Amino acid sequence: MSAQRIADVFTRAYLGVFFLYLFLPLIVMGVATFNSSRFPTVTPWQETTLKWFSALAADNQMWDALWTSFAVGLGVILVAVPIGVAAALFLSDLQTRAKPFIYGVMVSPLLTPGVIIGISTLIFWRPYGITGGYLLMVLAQSSFIAAYVMLMVMARMQRFDRTLEEAALDLGATHLQTFRRVTLPYLRPSMLAACLIAFLQSFENYNTTIFVRGIDTTLTVYIASKVRTGVTPAVNALGLILISVTILAAIVYEIRRRRELAATAAAAARARADEKAEIAAAVPATA
Repeated sequence: MSAQRIADVFTRAYLGVFFLYLFLPLIVMGVATFNSSRFPTVTPWQETTLKWFSALAADNQMWDALWTSFAVGLGVILVAVPIGVAAALFLSDLQTRAKPFIYGVMVSPLLTPGVIIGISTLIFWRPYGITGGYLLMVLAQSSFIAAYVMLMVMARMQRFDRTLEEAALDLGATHLQTFRRVTLPYLRPSMLAACLIAFLQSFENYNTTIFVRGIDTTLTVYIASKVRTGVTPAVNALGLILISVTILAAIVYEIRRRRELAATAAAAARARADEKAEIAAAVPATA
C-alpha cells in the first residue's frame, strides 16, 4: 500500500471519527425524544411515543423563554453589528503605531470571562436604575459580541480595493454616498454572516445572561434551571425541532446557491455564444 493510499485512509477515518463525535450526541438526543421514559435517555427503551412534543407545546414557560431568547438575539444584532462594523472601518483606516494596542483593547472582551462581563455590566448600570432585564441583557451580550462582528468585517476589508472609494470620490460622490454605494455592498456578505453569528452567540449565552436577566428568562437559563429539578424529553423535542429547522435552512440555502451559480454560468455561456455569433456575422460583412 502506497503512502498516498495510507494517508487517504487515515484522513477518511479521522473525518469519520470527527463527524461521529459531532453528530452522535445530537442523534442520541433526537432518538431519546421518542422514548416514553420521563428522563431523556435511549436505554432502556420503554415505548415509542410522540407525547413529548405535546408536552413541549403545553410548556408555556419554555416558549416564553424561547421568545425572550429570540428578542434578545435581535436586539444584540441591532446593537452589536453597527458597533462592530464601525470598529472594523476605524481600525482599517487607522495609521498609527498604537494600532496594535487599540486592536488588542477592542478584542479584549472576547478574552474576558462571561461571568466578569455580566457582573461588571450589572454594577455599572445599577446606579442608573437598570438592574436587569431585556435591555441589560442586550447591552451585556453586545459588549463582547461586537468584537466577533469587528473581526469578521475586518477580514473582509483586508481584501477590499480602496482605490474604488478614491475613484468614487474623484467622480464627485460624497463620503456618505461612497460608503452606501461602494463600501457597504462589498461588506454586505460579511455583515449578513456577522448578524447570524451575533444571533447564535446571543442565543446560546448563559454565563453573562444569568447575572443581568433580572426577572426575564432566556432558553439557556430555563434549561439550566430545569437540570436541577430533572430535565424531561420535552427539551429534547425542542432541540430536535431547532436542529431540523437548521438543516432545512441549510438545504434551502444550498439549493438556492447552486441555482444562482447555474444561472450565472448559463448567462455567461449565452453571452459567449452571442459574442461568437456577432463575430461570425461580422466576418462575411467585412469580407
